[in-house]
Amino acid sequence: QVQLVESGGGLVQAGGSLRLSCAASAKFFSINSMAWYRQAPGKERELVASITSFGRTNYVDSVKGRFTISNDNAKKTVYLGMNSLKPEDTAVYYCYARELRGNTYWGQGTQVTVSS
Repeated sequence: QVQLVESGGGLVQAGGSLRLSCAASAKFFSINSMAWYRQAPGKERELVASITSFGRTNYVDSVKGRFTISNDNAKKTVYLGMNSLKPEDTAVYYCYARELRGNTYWGQGTQVTVSS
């Protein structure tokens, strides 16, 4: 059914920027909300940012003012703009989506590495 395709990860120096993209392949189903999670080595997966289909957003405190989540409902795509990146942001970032009917989906993950 729904598949999430991520792109935009990579290696960047501290202070640099990246933008992650996640596109949902669903044609016949509506998405209620999308989010970005991340998991660093040896740590629990944490919710970084979320956004509803109406544009309501939330962020974990550590990224407020630096990251921006946005969506394009027509394209069923969510973005995560990341500015002023820090080594602590290094992690695998996962896209998450929830359909109105209740099903949930995960992207394959994309590596973000920030060098000091």
